[in-house]
Amino acid sequence: MEANALTTTSDSIQPVRFYQSDYHVRTPEMRSPEFVQMSTAAAITLGLTPGKMHRTPCTHCLNLLVTYPEGCRANCAYCGLARHREEARDYADRNFIRVDWPTARYDDVIARVKAGADHGRFERMCISMITHPRSNDDTFVLLERWVCEVPRVPVSILSNPTTLEKDDLERMRDIGTDIFTVALDAVTPAIFERTRGKGVDSPHKFGHYWRAIEWAAEIFGPEKFGAHLICGLGETEREILEVAQAIRDMGGHNHMFAFFPERGSLMEDWPPADRGQWRRVQLARYIIDYAGGNARDMEFDAEGRVTGYGVPRATLEALIDSGKPFRTSGCPGRQDDVSACNRPYGDSSPTDILSFPFAPQRRDVEKVRRQMNGENVRAGI
Repeated sequence: MEANALTTTSDSIQPVRFYQSDYHVRTPEMRSPEFVQMSTAAAITLGLTPGKMHRTPCTHCLNLLVTYPEGCRANCAYCGLARHREEARDYADRNFIRVDWPTARYDDVIARVKAGADHGRFERMCISMITHPRSNDDTFVLLERWVCEVPRVPVSILSNPTTLEKDDLERMRDIGTDIFTVALDAVTPAIFERTRGKGVDSPHKFGHYWRAIEWAAEIFGPEKFGAHLICGLGETEREILEVAQAIRDMGGHNHMFAFFPERGSLMEDWPPADRGQWRRVQLARYIIDYAGGNARDMEFDAEGRVTGYGVPRATLEALIDSGKPFRTSGCPGRQDDVSACNRPYGDSSPTDILSFPFAPQRRDVEKVRRQMNGENVRAGI
């Protein structure tokens, strides 16, 4: 479905203003910086798309994605935007982290936020880069315009280290980037190579990504950078938590995602992250990032599973009861340990919530506890 979409008649051409993904029509040509894609949750919050979100009224982060008809030139095995899909679906119609990403003119997005269409709900805006020759330059354009026109809403950059140099990060900082993040995703070189590198004919390299994290620590400083880590790509709990600790040691934070098989991706037939594994990793990540804990004090069994969290039992129980460790982790909003980027149902369905986009209630926490104990129950119903 298109709203004010590109239409051709004998005497007029109407410009695209908003495009909702539609697999049954030819997708109009839209490219950044004039156009941006946004998450379905952001489009609902802005009033561009009708709809409601289960148990949460909105998203608190305006997630934007640079867009080009040629699409992303990388081929990550778990990603719905991967290059291999170009024959099956137009780029602007591809699902990404489980949802469609409608497209709008950047002018209109800025105007709506300035006019209060989000009702003050946006606590952060994030520009997500892709692997494309124009992505760097257009990200600078989008960033500079936002900082000038909507200074009350801080900006995060979800970067593409494959195309960035150190001076690019310095320029982003100088323009006004608040937080810089790196989607490392795969936490070991071997898994990275298999899912994001030569193993899938993709250009990314683990060393480049880790170097970007080190640059971010130097340029942006403590609490102003972070990394995305995906749980369930074949790593052990110990491996992902050791990487989380290394990032925290540098001063950064860890934004965890549970692997969910993206429809149309090369890994669409892989099982989603094990619930028990995911809950243990979520809890340990929160302890590392916000409760003063350390992965070096944690205990693991022979399979790399967490068996001890390195904090007093009373502290552990209080953290679990609070529900905070099981909320979506990402760049913060008004509270340091509560993510503005709550990504409603980006890694699970509303009937089996893995990352809670709202504060879990007692009944939710009880189910989480049962999952941590190995029971096959669903949380969030």
